[in-house]
This record gives sequence, C-alpha cells and structure tokens, in this order.
Amino acid sequence: MEFKNKKILVIGLARSGMAAIKLLLKLGATDITLTERKEVKEKEELEAMGVKVVKQTDEVFDGNFDLVIKNPGVPPVSPFVKKLKDRNIPVITEIELAYQVSKPQHYIAITGTNGKTTTTTLTYEFLKKAYGDKAHVGGNIGTPLCEIVMKENLLEEEGHYISLEISQAQLVDIVDFEPEVSVIINLTPDHIDSMGGLDNYYRAKTRVYENMKGNDLFLLNKDDPVVLEYTERYPIPCQIQTFSLDTTDADAYLKDGYMIIKGEKVLDLSDVRLPGKHNLQNIIIAASACKQVGVSNEDIQEVIQGFTGVEHRIEFVRELNGVKYYNDSKATNTDATITALKSFDKGVILLVGGFEKGLAMDDVKKYLGCVKQVIGYGLSGRRIATDLVGDQAVIVEDLVQAVHEANKYAQEGDIILLSPTTSSFDQYSGFEERGRHFKEIVNAL
Repeated sequence: MEFKNKKILVIGLARSGMAAIKLLLKLGATDITLTERKEVKEKEELEAMGVKVVKQTDEVFDGNFDLVIKNPGVPPVSPFVKKLKDRNIPVITEIELAYQVSKPQHYIAITGTNGKTTTTTLTYEFLKKAYGDKAHVGGNIGTPLCEIVMKENLLEEEGHYISLEISQAQLVDIVDFEPEVSVIINLTPDHIDSMGGLDNYYRAKTRVYENMKGNDLFLLNKDDPVVLEYTERYPIPCQIQTFSLDTTDADAYLKDGYMIIKGEKVLDLSDVRLPGKHNLQNIIIAASACKQVGVSNEDIQEVIQGFTGVEHRIEFVRELNGVKYYNDSKATNTDATITALKSFDKGVILLVGGFEKGLAMDDVKKYLGCVKQVIGYGLSGRRIATDLVGDQAVIVEDLVQAVHEANKYAQEGDIILLSPTTSSFDQYSGFEERGRHFKEIVNAL
C-alpha cells in the first residue's frame, strides 16, 4: 500500500489509534488527521509528528479522505462512521491496517463473548514455549497489532506466531484479514446498543473466518447452539475441527480424565490448575489451535502445569479469616457472571453493578443457588441487585462500601465475588481499573 500523499483520517486515539498513527508515519504517510472527542493529552507530541488534531464535528466528517482508521472503541453505529461509508470512503481498524502491510505471519484469531482473554493468553503461552521470541500476543488484549508490527519488524520479517484477541468492533471493518486458525468461543447477548442490535453483534463475530480458505482451520464449538446457528447461516469456507465438553462426538473432547484432540491424549486433566468447566473449554481451544501450528503435546503439558489464569477473570486475591476474595471484574455481561457462579458451590456474596447496559438478569437468576447475599453498587447496582433477589438485595454507593458490607455477611468458608454483570464506565475507566481498585480494597482489609 502507498500512503504518501494520501489523506488519512484516524477516529479516536487511545493506544490503538496512536499505534496506527505511528505505523502510518513509518510507512511514509504525510497527511494524517486525528479526530477525537476527548481532550488529547498527546496533542503537542502528535502535532510535532505532523499530525493534525481536531475535534469530532460534522465538518471533519464531511471532508474527503482516501482512508479512515477507526478505533475499535468507536461504535460501528456511529453516525460519523455511517456518513463516511455512505460516501464509499474505506473505513478499517488498525488490525486490518497491520495485516495488510505486514509480511505473512501465523495468526490465531480468538473471538466470542466470554473467555477470549484467558484463551488468547494461554494460546500465547503455548506459542512462546514452542517458538520463543517469535511468539506475540495482542489485539483487543493489551498490545495493538500495529504496535507489534513495528516492535517486531513484521514489515520485513515473516513467520511469527501471533495470538490475537479480536472484538466484534475490530471485525466489522476487516477487508483482507485472514487468520490461519480462528474460533468463536461462544455467543451470548452483549454490546447490543453499540452494534445496533443482537443480530449485528453475532454476525460481526462470524467475520473472523470470512476470508479463510484452503488449509486454514476454524475451531467449531459443538456445545453452543447460537454459534452453530450463525456458522450455518454464514458458512465456514475453510477446514473445520470441532470441540466439545458435553460429548465425545467431536474432534476434541474430554474422556477418562484426559483431553483428547484428534485421537491423541494431549493432556492429563489433573494437571489443570484453573477452576471451572469454562476453563477446560479455554484450554481445549488453545491446545487445538496451537497443535495446528506445530506446538507439541509436551510443550502444552508443561505450560498447563504452571498456568493459573489471567488478571480480573475469577482471579483469587486473598483469604482473610477463612473468607476468600475473587476479582472477576472482566465479567462485563451476564454470561460471564454465570460462568463465575458455576465455579463455586455455596457461600457466595456477589457484588454487582456499574454502568447501565440494560441487560436482563433472568439467566443469572437460574444460577443463584450458590449465592447467600447480593450487594449492588454503582449506577446500575440497585436495578441489577433487585432484579436478582428483590427486597433481599443490599444497595450501597460504591465498591468500597460493597466490600465492607460483604464482610458483615461473610463467615468462614464463604466467597466474596466481584462479578459485576456489566461494564464499569459509571465510576471507572475500564474493568482493569475496577479490578485493581477491588484488589486494593481487599488487600487493605
């Protein structure tokens, strides 16, 4: 791609927008405009690089551009984005930009509603064990792909192994992106408003395999009826390998204490240190994906023996006076909270609340058998907690009060679980800040 003398608009900064800008400059772009609705702290730095920094106004989006790079945080239903697309101006995300300008690499693309971060991280750990410095992790988790391209010189080098977490917002605007292996872990309601409807959200996830072909491999979850429905509606154009935790009628499954993939006993389940059935699914996906790109059973086994999970996902924080505290701040939808509740048998004091996404609590109610008390906090805390348990709910203002209130109800053997069911933007910048604050509160007790 030739970028010199092209008019390029970048919508939204954050880390991915900055990475895209720096990569564009490295590729010779000379006419870049950043439009951002928030105050841009890096304005002087960007202007020193020759980037025009402007507010998000109708006048900006009425302009003519050769290419637009959209930050994944910008909703696909944004009227500004629609205005550009209506004039046939190409709109892509930084994932697509990075893919188009890089040499050929081994991409493993992981999407779905829940489990993405653990699966992506575990996939990377397997790849790192096998391929060392040629293994990388990024996308919607941590490091933007454009940043990886620059840091690892993927403009010149090929044959690296990249574990990518990809959101529906990043998939909406792909053009050529073709992973070697991909998966939709599961599909449950989320991001309905920003995607303009649930069908749009599910459809966007299927784009992960849209450009795959030949010997590329899609991992199909036989246990998820919505995944099966949408992959039938939008046919998979490459090889398929199935996995299941509920049946042995699949290419990868569990039997007699082992994880079996394509007839091989890959893993003794007694080596797994992660709690919950959902983590067995994450492992079977990561192992299947990595075996496809040459990772050995021995490397998979060694990594699993030392892998204890990722931050903010049913993360054990501490035990105090016989009470265990778990940080599940990444549970930004109801299905994630259900997954967390399935990990415990009894004595759970559940902390819920945050930004109001309007998600119904009906499904969560079915899994409250292990819960002894629900405490709601934040903007949506009262609505969520009372939807779950009615007048028995305890309502407080913020997370500090929620933890201290939980301690009043906790007895030896109980679990205090932060699993909010919704996002954090009422009081925090993201689930990471919320999770860190929870751990600070707990560790200060």
